[in-house]
Order: sequence, then structure tokens, then C-alpha cells
Amino acid sequence: MPRAEALARDRWIIEEEEGVDLGPAPEVSVIMPCLDEEATVGRCVRKARDWFHLNRIHGEVIVVDNGSTDQSRALALAAGARVIEETRRGYGAALMRGINESRGGYLVMGDCDDTYDFAELTDLVDPLRRGADMVVGNRYAGIQPGAMTWSHRYIGTPAISLMLRLFTGSRLKDSQCGLRAFTRDAYNGMNVDTEGMEFASEMILKAARSDMDVVEVPINYYPRDEESSAKLRTFRDGWRHLRFLVLATPSHLFTVPGVALTALGIALLVASLFGSANSVVVGEFAWQPVFAGPVLAVVGINALIFGAVARLATTARGLTPRDLTWRMARRMFKFEIAVLGAALLAGLGIAIDIALVLWSPSHELSIAALAQTLILTGANIGLCGSLAAIMNGQS
Repeated sequence: MPRAEALARDRWIIEEEEGVDLGPAPEVSVIMPCLDEEATVGRCVRKARDWFHLNRIHGEVIVVDNGSTDQSRALALAAGARVIEETRRGYGAALMRGINESRGGYLVMGDCDDTYDFAELTDLVDPLRRGADMVVGNRYAGIQPGAMTWSHRYIGTPAISLMLRLFTGSRLKDSQCGLRAFTRDAYNGMNVDTEGMEFASEMILKAARSDMDVVEVPINYYPRDEESSAKLRTFRDGWRHLRFLVLATPSHLFTVPGVALTALGIALLVASLFGSANSVVVGEFAWQPVFAGPVLAVVGINALIFGAVARLATTARGLTPRDLTWRMARRMFKFEIAVLGAALLAGLGIAIDIALVLWSPSHELSIAALAQTLILTGANIGLCGSLAAIMNGQS
């Protein structure tokens, strides 16, 4: 082990584990996740420390080593950073560990591949001093030639930013910028828990859900050092962002499609019940809506039920607020209400089936389809409602 690394680690072990006073808490903590960044980590640490010195700020730099096999640790320590090891792999895991270990009231996070200039942090920290909860950099205001691939610049980042705007009302133009600052209270209120690259999206989503004051400021974004390897995997990490956002917004995944499918299914059922013909003829083909109506209606109603159940789960995780929709879902999914609703709908469907045995109307097939729709819907409400009641702790 290099001498500089050994001395620095011994110092932190003595101060932290033996209870020695670390002195007054810093105003600003800069947290850098690190994985094999020996070409740039020392440079980034020195820039942050120079910014502290020039602006007379009491600060600390924390480098979270996420399994480096090169000299990143030694170089970070030699540059004056506090180095912490995080064995769980992942961008989010490293940042959560560094933030939890930090002591500053204002927290700055950023990659240590020298694409961000840690000597220019004033514009990120000043809005926090004026009352903002979080400040996110906008790389599009200062992308240097060769700094960002075309797929990230024109497809990936704009697509994820658009989804966040649609799902949360966020107005950020560059939601995936890794250079951002936030107060400790804001971070505690976000309660983030994703360990991968989707950590960045989770912060934005939860900040928006909590009505936090999020500010965007222009920053410069520089090309990666030739000796520094890129950690972002376009398709894998892009999918993780997309997967997180879709699963975290049940209204867009379940409720909106559910409303559309239910409405279309009911319309087709009504058409088959009251139409003059049982089929729609298009050229040589004849289509019978009596079969499509029940299928679409049941699938749509199931989607609405799943959306309500998912809303309970996402609210419990802090991804969605406890608003009117959440309160309605909790009231609707009580065990007694689920059982009563299931009994009424399924009972009505069974009664219609019994009536069909005794009476043969002109639209017998359409009426039978309505009966099966009622029975299936009732069964699903009973089963899903009971599951939701268990999730709500109504044992």
C-alpha cells in the first residue's frame, strides 16, 4: 500500500472509529463516485479543493471507491480526498454511501472523469443558499466538441427528460446531468433507494413529487480523458431508466390504457347488444364485436384495478404523493368492499346466465358475453381487492 494512502486511511480510522472530534461540520461536501479513474480523480479532487480555498468555504471531498483495480484510491487520497469503499456495485449505491458518510449541509455530486469542472461550483451552491432544494446542471448550455455521443445528446437524454416532464411536470431540459447540488434536508426527503444509473431519475421524480424547488443552471461539459473509460452502457442503463420511470408511474402504465380499453370494450358490448346485426362486414370479412368487447373490457378493468393497487405500492415507496387518488384506492380496496363488489357483479352475471337457459332472446350471444364480462370482473375485483387489503395491513 502506498505511503500516502496508508497515512490518510489511518488518520480517518483514528478520527472516526476511535471517536476523535473531526472538527466543525463542513458547509459543502463534494461526493465523487469512482471506478478505475486514476487518470482524472486526483485532478477533480484538487479542483474541488481549490474552489473551497478560493471561495473561503469549509468543505470536504469524498471519493467513493466502487471496486477500482488501479491507483484511483491512492491518487484521490494524495490529492486530499477522504476515500470510502462501497462494495455494492452501482452508481446509486456509491453515491448513497458517500452522501451518508458526508457531513456538509450542502451536498454536491459529480463524476470524477473530469467531464465536469469542480472548480466552477459557485452557480450550483448559490441557489441552495437562497432557498432552493436542488440544483441540476444543464450540459446543453455548454457541451464542448466531442463531449457527448450523438445518441445520448439527441436521443437518450431528451427522451428521458421528456418522460420526466410528462410524468412529473418537471421542466428540466437535462434531467440526466450528473453534476448537481442539494441540501441534506432535501436528500433525506427524497428517500432514494435505487443503486444503478436510474438514481439520477429517481432524485428528479421524487423531488417533483414532493414539490421541491429544483433549479437548473448552465454548466460546461468537457470530453472524457482519453485514458478514462466510459462507465455508461447506453442500452442497459437507458432501459433501467425507462423501466424505473414506467414502474414508478402507475397512472401511465395501467390507468390511462385501462380507461381506453374499458371504454372501447363497453362500446363494443353495447353495439353488439343493440345493433341490428351481430357482425360488421368489411369486404369479404365479417367481424363479430361480441367477442372483442368482453375481452377488451375485462383487460381494461383489470388494468384499472392493477393501477390502483400499484398506486398503493408506489405511494408507500414515496414515488407518488398521498393525494385524492391514493385515498380513493385505500377506501376502495377494503376487504369487505372487495367481497361485496365481487358478489354483486358475479351474482348478476350468473343470474343473467340462468335467465338465458330459461329464455332465448334474439341477442342471446351478446347477452351471454355481457354475463361472462360481469362474472370475470367480479372475480378479479374480489381477488385483487383482497390482495390489496392484505398489502394495506387489513388483517
